[in-house]
Amino acid sequence: MQTHTGSTGSTEPVEPVRVTVVVGSNREGRFGPVVADWLLSRIGDHDDLVAEVVDVAATAALPTTFASDEDAKTQLAAITPKLASADAFIVLTPEYNHSYPAGLKNLIDWHYTEWQAKPVAFVSYGGVSGGLRAVEHLRQVFAELHATTVRDTVSFHNAGASFDEEGQPRDPSGPDAAARTMLGQVVWWGRTLREGRAARAYGG
Repeated sequence: MQTHTGSTGSTEPVEPVRVTVVVGSNREGRFGPVVADWLLSRIGDHDDLVAEVVDVAATAALPTTFASDEDAKTQLAAITPKLASADAFIVLTPEYNHSYPAGLKNLIDWHYTEWQAKPVAFVSYGGVSGGLRAVEHLRQVFAELHATTVRDTVSFHNAGASFDEEGQPRDPSGPDAAARTMLGQVVWWGRTLREGRAARAYGG
């Protein structure tokens, strides 16, 4: 926990930014957990961030209509509080056919106020595009949900070849630098919008 000096000169503790990492793929044999573990290790280097994980693979009982059954209610009870309590989000997405996975869209659409007036950052992976086309689609979705998307991203092009057998980037310098920039923006937006929501209820 960091501290800041208030207007009276006293030093006050600053709560870390609570960031929920959304792992966006649920395909068998998915590469997402490898990238997620790397991301969580980078988040762990920041004293001003604390992470939770929501995995789309654990949301299979969410129907594609909003007539929820008991299984859906059970899953929502486990997932929704992690979104509601977050100060910020990092969405980890692959790219399938120039866009993001259907399971991720379903998870997003089951929630609304949980995203509002909060920052959303992106880590993407894929082939030659590195998942960036999926990210551009997601920016439009989160704008509709009254979220603020973070400008800088982390992307892994030809992701399978970018990591070694231990799940570490073969050349960590680029991804690590990109992550530092992105996470710095997540901290700034997370704190700023948290303070804003505390001072005045969002009117969306």
